[in-house]
Amino acid sequence: GIKAVAKLCGINKNITWHQSRHSYATTICLSNGVPIETLSRMMGHTSIRSTQIYAKITAEKVSNDMERLAKQIESMEQFICQTI
Repeated sequence: GIKAVAKLCGINKNITWHQSRHSYATTICLSNGVPIETLSRMMGHTSIRSTQIYAKITAEKVSNDMERLAKQIESMEQFICQTI
């Protein structure tokens, strides 16, 4: 289980199921753009409020989201300029 994976990764501290679940939600899913509604379903929550506990927004995620928005705006500007 989780402890065996931690050992293989060289992690020598006690890892719990809850810690691994939290890391999955924040580091793997939310930081990689998985919408909170989707994560809520994946985690089996009946309420989005349960999932919001995991919605720790990192500076990296904010930066990535802003970069993605800037690229989308740039694409729209290029399309508009080509059309005019």
